[in-house]
Amino acid sequence: RTWFAPFSGGLYWLRDQHLERVTLAGLNNDVIYSIHGAGNEIWVGRSHGGLTALTWNGASLQARTFSHKDGLAQDSVYSVLRARDGTVWAGTVSAGVSVVRRGRVDSIAGGNGGFSTVNCILQGADGTVWFATPTGLDAFAGGRWMTFTAADGLPSSNVRVLYQDTAQVLWIATSQGLAYSEDGSIRVPRSLPDKLREPVLGITEDQHGQLWITTSDHVLEMDREKLLRGSLTDSDVRSFGSQDGLPATQGVERDRSVITDPYGNVWIGLAQGMAMTRPQLTEAEAQPMSARLEALSAGNLQLPVEGQPKIPAGHSSITFHFGAATLAAVDRARFRYRLEGADRAWSEIVAHREITYSNLAPGSYRFRIIASNAAGLWNGPEASLAFSITPSFWQTWWFRSLCAFVAILLVVLLYRIRMYRLIQGMNTRFQERLAERTRIAQDLHDTLLQGVISASMQLDVAEDQIPESSPAKPRVRRVLELMGQVTEEGRRAVSGLRSSEQEIYHLEQAFSRLPEELAIPGSIEFRVITESTARALRSPIRDEVYRIGREALVNAFQHAEPRSVEVEVEYARSFLRLAVRDDGCGIDPKILDSGRAGHWGLIGMRERSERIGGRLRLRSSVGAGTEVELTIPGIIAFQEPSPGPAFRAFHWNRRTSGRKDEPATGSEP
Repeated sequence: RTWFAPFSGGLYWLRDQHLERVTLAGLNNDVIYSIHGAGNEIWVGRSHGGLTALTWNGASLQARTFSHKDGLAQDSVYSVLRARDGTVWAGTVSAGVSVVRRGRVDSIAGGNGGFSTVNCILQGADGTVWFATPTGLDAFAGGRWMTFTAADGLPSSNVRVLYQDTAQVLWIATSQGLAYSEDGSIRVPRSLPDKLREPVLGITEDQHGQLWITTSDHVLEMDREKLLRGSLTDSDVRSFGSQDGLPATQGVERDRSVITDPYGNVWIGLAQGMAMTRPQLTEAEAQPMSARLEALSAGNLQLPVEGQPKIPAGHSSITFHFGAATLAAVDRARFRYRLEGADRAWSEIVAHREITYSNLAPGSYRFRIIASNAAGLWNGPEASLAFSITPSFWQTWWFRSLCAFVAILLVVLLYRIRMYRLIQGMNTRFQERLAERTRIAQDLHDTLLQGVISASMQLDVAEDQIPESSPAKPRVRRVLELMGQVTEEGRRAVSGLRSSEQEIYHLEQAFSRLPEELAIPGSIEFRVITESTARALRSPIRDEVYRIGREALVNAFQHAEPRSVEVEVEYARSFLRLAVRDDGCGIDPKILDSGRAGHWGLIGMRERSERIGGRLRLRSSVGAGTEVELTIPGIIAFQEPSPGPAFRAFHWNRRTSGRKDEPATGSEP
């Protein structure tokens, strides 16, 4: 579709000889100042109605309007631009610029001191947004504003029209003539024809590189290259009039009053209508243009452009020199290139003949180049070159693998050193604690326990001297029984404080003797299981594991009322695991988390497991039994490295009080 707005008002589109007027959002009753868009989205700047976005949804057209109520600086929008990133810039008649991003409208001040009126907005190839205003030329790039005035080389600070051609030359039309900017500086073409000294109202470039310009009284076509070189004369400027089919020669002062569409048609807005022309192609201009790769260099090293050249290591900056393979209109040739392996898509259209890639990684690449002819047609064959960059030794896979291997070794070594220091510190603490427990056990045995035994013996003698008929006789006997129980519990406490390496060298054997030590009823089925080869444990770890397991068994026998209790010891390659299970009444979740008031069994087991670097898990629920599982890393628990995959089975069963405990062989019943 071709969109246009008559000077008298309204908005129209034309397609395949079909003309239709847009009546949405009151557009048919408003004067349209500016039209811009991309894809199926059209943005319209209006005289009174603000900024309207038109979007095709299938075959229907939808409209959304932004006004002063939505944050727009002013409802009179003279110039509108939809940038490549989707941002919409709206320049108003007298209130500056507004920006629409993701449906949100913001107003900005503009350049130095701000500006109020915007005649034209243009986005350059590098992303810079240019603003033509009555006070100068303003540019917005990288979050910064720049302003150019007559003091910077403009013929006049009153800038009316902006246009950037395919060679990225910015043309600037002012109220007193034409200027251009090619490398950041502003210049005025030398020897300007008189026809270009009047106000310029519109500029575009056709597919042959010719400039089309409208003024207040002329429609002109001229050679762009000659205009840039300052060699343009009156004879090089072609002027069109009514004899050429134009309804008038007076241009209109509007944003984008002259454009070139993607098919090469030049559309011209005039005071009394609209005209369209398609510049004719010469035979030379229609001829396909072939691209040619002329040279390849890496630094000071020149490389062949045939075969598959290999670039030595150390060269990461590669320069390609290319051109056109024909001589016809070669100065109008444009190029697009792509480096497969580095670029995701084709480049923008360029006129230069050289490109440099920096910081290329080692690997294989293919450079492709294609050219367009003077008519802007990409109908010629492309040229390509495959090449590779040799990696330096530190970029090879074996070097990186070696570095990774060394890094892993360092991590393992640091881990080993850390674990060694940790184990040594734990051993020291355990030995200190063991010495302290031994001292306490000796003190208990030599003082409290001996005192209780002596008192019990004296009381026993006194009991023998009391007649059987005395009422004190039963009370004394009861006291003797209580003192016997206290003596037995004291002995067990002393035994628990002392450590005997001989007694608990193998955990499974030590656990198997606990029922007799604790005088457990024979109605409880008890068994000790191990499915792996027993390994020597570090004595402090062994003692702590035994005490945690003993505490778990005492809790099971005394509080759970179980029918069966099972102890499992697993000597794995990388860990030691102890599990104590029963099928008793279970533990209340609150007690499982915080322990029972005045009881320290669960808390003590957790503290012991943390001190030896283990992980203790307690699983239980009321009526479903309890499982206590302790896991300790092998590097902490075992004295020697992990053995080979040898296994043995050790099942210790105890079912009745009158049955002798024996180790069982074979599979678990």
